[in-house]
Amino acid sequence: MRLDGRLDWHDPRGFVRAVVKRSNEGARFCGLFASPGAGGTRLLAVLSHAGQLLTEATLVPEGAGGFPALTPAVPAAAWYEREIRDLFGLEPYGHPRTDPLVLPLRPGSPAPRPGSAKPAAPAELDTSPLPAHVQGEGVFTLSYGPVRSGVFESVEYLIETPGERIPHLRARVFYKHRGMEARFAGLSLADGTLLAERYEGVASVAHAIAYCSALESAAGAQAPPAAELLRVLHAELERVANHLDSVLRHTEGAGQAVANARIAIHKERLQRLRADLSGSRFGRGVVVPGGVAGPPLQGGDAVLGALGRLEKGIRGDLDLLMATPSFVDRLRGAGVVPPELARERAAVGPVGRASAQGEDLRSDRPYAAYARLGRVDVQERGSGDALARQYVRADEIVDAFHLSRQALDELEALGPQPAGGWSVDLGPVTGEALGWAEAPQGELLYLVSAEDGRLVRVKPRSASFHNLALFMAAFPTDIFTDFVFIEASFGLSIAGVAG
Repeated sequence: MRLDGRLDWHDPRGFVRAVVKRSNEGARFCGLFASPGAGGTRLLAVLSHAGQLLTEATLVPEGAGGFPALTPAVPAAAWYEREIRDLFGLEPYGHPRTDPLVLPLRPGSPAPRPGSAKPAAPAELDTSPLPAHVQGEGVFTLSYGPVRSGVFESVEYLIETPGERIPHLRARVFYKHRGMEARFAGLSLADGTLLAERYEGVASVAHAIAYCSALESAAGAQAPPAAELLRVLHAELERVANHLDSVLRHTEGAGQAVANARIAIHKERLQRLRADLSGSRFGRGVVVPGGVAGPPLQGGDAVLGALGRLEKGIRGDLDLLMATPSFVDRLRGAGVVPPELARERAAVGPVGRASAQGEDLRSDRPYAAYARLGRVDVQERGSGDALARQYVRADEIVDAFHLSRQALDELEALGPQPAGGWSVDLGPVTGEALGWAEAPQGELLYLVSAEDGRLVRVKPRSASFHNLALFMAAFPTDIFTDFVFIEASFGLSIAGVAG
């Protein structure tokens, strides 16, 4: 979606009124993006309604200390405004809670303003303990992380508890902050793809698709049909891998040793298939600006055979697992996100669909080849607990295999492609656009601005960032031993949150 000439500009207060009006009319809040510009900082709000993206924009004048907060009227904007405060030094006036999120700075330390031509001064972090929010006899704060046993990303959870219950939970994600937005500035379009693939490594293909789609929109170009089909194939295999990883963490937490071993074997075989197709277990290097790097490295019949064997094994073991009472009972009722809360916070992906929020970009805002492969069978659940999120992922694994076979069949029907039939030349792109993809974690957005073939500003918005606020709200009726199951059921990537 090219933005040049499409933005409606408001004064800051008019901007808030316009976004609130859209939200009250049923639009889902997707994100709030800040970008440095001439005369100040631009704020761009993105909403989704009836399969279309809607935008509203304003300019916070240079020298202004902040802007009117959206959060009191649009709660889903809360974490976006906290991030903007960290990275741009703008105060969201009226925000109920402005403690640091991705970059806690010492008083007086300048905000980095990613995308600005001015080099950022070294950040001085403030890592002092956070004040307690819960009071009462026997209440204490437990710091869980940033280093934990097992293979986990760096994140510190601050659990305020009287012993077992978790009435309040906070997260400090800045340990994982890498300054990725600043790293994009000045790169070539091709090098930007390499960085996008590593922004949130478990969703490398989805990030590459969203980033390249934005560039293609800015250039007024479209990837060839064969490239769009290959993008779908790799995106769906990535989805299966991520959903299996969530199952693995659940089985480990529940002590289901046999199921854990069998699911681990399936995931390893899947990753080897991905490597056979592309040379990378994570599908890196496949998606490029304008299409894909080339044809799959393995023929269609061999891949179809491998997919059939994988699907049969995975579905059989998942059916057995979901019929195991000692496993299901650990997930049922854990980490409940009521539908009304999911709607208020605009939940996306499996987390949203498990709480009756059924939007899936592959059907509702189709991209790549999804529009011609048929509508995705989106399975909603209403209980909003860890078990519902697990069922949603199991359903999506089935759909992913179906879509993968469809993409392979369509690719075969197209026949051999000429040497240049896998991508188009975008040329020296100049412009700004939004790109998107339905990552395994949910809606992924990319705001990309380029000038003469060089990146000026790239701002990814991962589904993990959007959903982490809901993770914080999922604990009031749970105890500490439920933590592993709730965390696994959300499937969040802290790298995607911290940036």
